[in-house]
Amino acid sequence: MIANVQADYMLPIYACILCEYVYDEKMGLPEEGIPPGTAWKDIPEDWCCPDCGATKHDFVVKDY
Repeated sequence: MIANVQADYMLPIYACILCEYVYDEKMGLPEEGIPPGTAWKDIPEDWCCPDCGATKHDFVVKDY
């Protein structure tokens, strides 16, 4: 059980450099058809930030 909690904790979070919107792999974006647990690499390249329209390339890994 502890191993699962640690694994969940370590999932990366990505932040938009333009508006600071956060994509959390653990949460996904169900409202956009991206289920919880979806890795950043599996999000389509043409996906855009839902807040400002920035491209996927405008996101960086956020430090915990």
